[in-house]
Amino acid sequence: MAERAVRVLYIDDDAGLARLVQKHLQRRGYHVETAPDGDAGLARIAAGGVDVVALDHYMPGRDGLSTLAAIRGMTDPPPVVYVTGTQEGSVAVAALKAGAVDYVVKDVQGEFLELLQAAIDGALETVRVRRERDAAEAELRASRDRFEALATERAVLLNEVNHRVGNSLQLIAALLQLQSTAASNQEIRDALSEARNRVIAVAQVHRRLYASGQVHTVGVDQYLGSLVSDIRLAGHAERSAAMISVEAEPIEIEPDRAVALGVVVTELILNAQKYAYPDGSGPVRVRFGCRESRECDLIVEDDGVGFDAGGAPRSTGLGRRIVAAMAAKLGGEIVFDPVERGTRVRLSFPLKLDTSGAEAMAS
Repeated sequence: MAERAVRVLYIDDDAGLARLVQKHLQRRGYHVETAPDGDAGLARIAAGGVDVVALDHYMPGRDGLSTLAAIRGMTDPPPVVYVTGTQEGSVAVAALKAGAVDYVVKDVQGEFLELLQAAIDGALETVRVRRERDAAEAELRASRDRFEALATERAVLLNEVNHRVGNSLQLIAALLQLQSTAASNQEIRDALSEARNRVIAVAQVHRRLYASGQVHTVGVDQYLGSLVSDIRLAGHAERSAAMISVEAEPIEIEPDRAVALGVVVTELILNAQKYAYPDGSGPVRVRFGCRESRECDLIVEDDGVGFDAGGAPRSTGLGRRIVAAMAAKLGGEIVFDPVERGTRVRLSFPLKLDTSGAEAMAS
């Protein structure tokens, strides 16, 4: 389908000049209509379909500036090129201030016609650019609104997922606890209880995410506090369960790193409860904090019999393998600090880890 010709409305009380403008522009492919005064021009613009207006300054009755003001007051008005026969700069300045896109000084010989055509083309280009900009801004706003709506929906869904996963893991932990209580073999009871505490370490992360409404990070202080409380309630090694203490700085970490940290804490506490005090009970202290270098330290220590690296293994080594795997996931390493009494285990790792580094390799 052929493109519609640009429709120009020329408003001027000089009928001869209006015909001259009409013929010149129509030869250049424009569709040109004329109006003899401001009121007639306003009526034609109100009828619609006018792409650009060329408006004379001096007219009987409503002059150009008054007509320009009325045009600018319309909804989605066409651009206006102001045409004046005076050389006074104040007229052009007043027209531009009133909203004209451009102005042209006319002459009776018609030499201004090329300038008028150039001004009309410029006005149409200005409108095109403005409309494209407005459309782009509208699309940007719409995209932002859609993104915000999707982000809100995603947060709600993640919150619900965390809630359901947390509940499911709590159910699994409860079943493991029931099975442990029903088992007649102490070794089986201990294994089931340890499995229950490992599940709790993961469940607590999802519980934290759901309770806080924050789906991207977990507060280490609250997480470790709740985790240790659950270990106490599990009743494993009841003589020492009540003597676990926690000191943790209020630092936020990603949920998957919180899971790894919680599993390490669980394993180290279980190990201390089982082997540190063979003849009784004693304290197990958990401390967590980060230095200015953004390096974090997890310390689990006791005042028990100590760790003999050269001695015979006291277990299957599953706990050690779990701790080593979680430490690698955090991008850190486990070391045994020398102490006069008992055992002190330190896990040092960066608060933030590049996914191209050790964390990616561990996964």
